[in-house]
This record gives sequence, structure tokens and C-alpha cells, in this order.
Amino acid sequence: MARRLALIAALMLAGACANASAQAYPTKPIRLVVGFTPGGAADFVARALGEYLGRALGQNVVIENRAGAGSSIAADYVAKSAPDGYTMLIASPSSISVNPALNSKLGYSLRDLMPITKVSASPLLIAANPGIGVNSISDLIAAAKKNPGHLNYASSGNGSAPHLAGVLFTRIAGIDMVHVPFKGGGPAVQSVLAGDTQVTFATPPSVLPLVQAGRLRALAVTSRERSPLLPNVPGMKEAGLPDYEMSFWYGFFVPAGTKPEIVKKLFDATISALQQPEVKKAFAREATETAASRSPEEFAAFLAEDAKFWVRLVKESGATLD
Repeated sequence: MARRLALIAALMLAGACANASAQAYPTKPIRLVVGFTPGGAADFVARALGEYLGRALGQNVVIENRAGAGSSIAADYVAKSAPDGYTMLIASPSSISVNPALNSKLGYSLRDLMPITKVSASPLLIAANPGIGVNSISDLIAAAKKNPGHLNYASSGNGSAPHLAGVLFTRIAGIDMVHVPFKGGGPAVQSVLAGDTQVTFATPPSVLPLVQAGRLRALAVTSRERSPLLPNVPGMKEAGLPDYEMSFWYGFFVPAGTKPEIVKKLFDATISALQQPEVKKAFAREATETAASRSPEEFAAFLAEDAKFWVRLVKESGATLD
């Protein structure tokens, strides 16, 4: 009897300690891992939210860039991290849906990551180097048809949404352009600015300042209609390709197995950060909207449906990691 009572007491104590640990979380800084180099959209969104997320959690949020392989390196790293709530991932369709469809040998899958919430949404922006004499989507298509394979388009990496946006565009427009991948949106945009490549399908934060400064030319947004965040840039229907449409999002994830109470704390803190007027203004300046999920479960359901679009696009396009 004494042994049984001692065992029961030990189990109760362990449960109490576990609950206390979850309630005390977080007790140290949290890493938010970005799968691209600084200067791109993922890095911008992470840094715009980091300060306010940290305030809501009562701990610093440290942004950590782990670029490469279309953000697969970062996703794999977080998926294999301890499920203790101290390592988060900001991810896009590329690392969640596209890369697993492109490469069956990846060391992770969506099952290894636990969704928290979507945080942002925006169309992509098609921008060109002014020196090539292209002022519209119709000009771009005409130039590509005149010299097939002569124009290069830059993206933030193989399997990234900007990469597949270009693949979809060339397929619908019936043209041939060469894809040149980089390790992030920043380097991709710089290549267009330098004239090493001519066009990019870019996330707005990585290209908008250069468009506003007149150093790059905005041709269209990838939504069918004009975006209220970029009212002076035509949508694809107005630009002459009504069958083309693509939107883009970022969301937060933690390793699978993270305790539900920790996931809830991270969800609540993220929602609090997204509601801050300063965050909304920062996003709007970069033609990006805050886009919170109503719950982690709703975000998971969204991912299941959204993956169908990206996986179908990968299969229909014949895109590969080569």
C-alpha cells in the first residue's frame, strides 16, 4: 500500500510539474526561423511581427535566417527541433506544399510541423528592369515570343511561390523564359536591378521600394483584379491574362508534438501582435495584409485545401528541383 501511495504521489507531482512548466512558458527567448536571406518578404514579415510577438509572450523573439533549398533547410531544421515552443518557423506554400511535392526525399513533411496561424496574405508583383523596354504584360509576352529563351526571370529559389508563379505565367502566356533561382527574394530582386536577369515574380516587400523609386517597373499584380494595396498596378485580367491568378501567404509553425497549451499561447500572442496598428501599417506599406486564422485547427484545414492547388500546379507544370 505504501508503495502504491508513493507511486501515485510521484505521478501527481510529475503532472503538477508538467502543468506548471506549460503555464510558465516561455522562460527564455524564442527563435523564429526564416527560410530565406534578409531583405525578402519572409524576413520582413518575421521582423515586423517579432517585437510585438515578444511583448505578448514576455520574452524576446530572435529572428534566425537559415536560407537555402527553397526554404526546405529551415523547415527541416524546425521540424527536427525539440517540441518545446522555443523554435518557430515562418513558412509559405513553398516549404509546406511545394517542396514535398517536388522532392519525395525531403527529410520532413507537413506531419512533422504543427500549424499555429496564418499571418499574412498578398499577391505577387511582376516587375522588370526598365532597361529592357517592357512596360506591360503584353510587352513582356511579345518580347518573350520574339526571342524565346532569351529573357530570364529571377525567383527566391526552386519550388518557391515566385518560381511557380513564373512557371504558371509562361504556361498560360505560351512563352519561354529561363528561370534563375536565388536563396531569397532580396538577391533575386538585386539581380533584376543589376540586369543579370530581366524579370521577377516577387513578394511585394522585396520589390516595392525599388518600384516606388523608379528603379524597377511594375507590370502587374498576380491577382485577377487590382489590389487595393497597389491601386496603380493592374491585375492580370486588366493586363490581358484573365485565366492567371495566384496569391501568397505566410504562417507560423512549431515542431509536431508541441503541447496544445503552448500552441495556444503562441496563437494568442500572434493574434495580439497582428492586431497592433503599427503592424497593420507596416504590412500595408509593403502591400501585404494581416491574415489571422480563427484557430490552429482552421489554419490546418486551410492548409489541406491550399495544398491541392500547389501540388496540382507542380504536377501540371512539370517543375523539378533541377
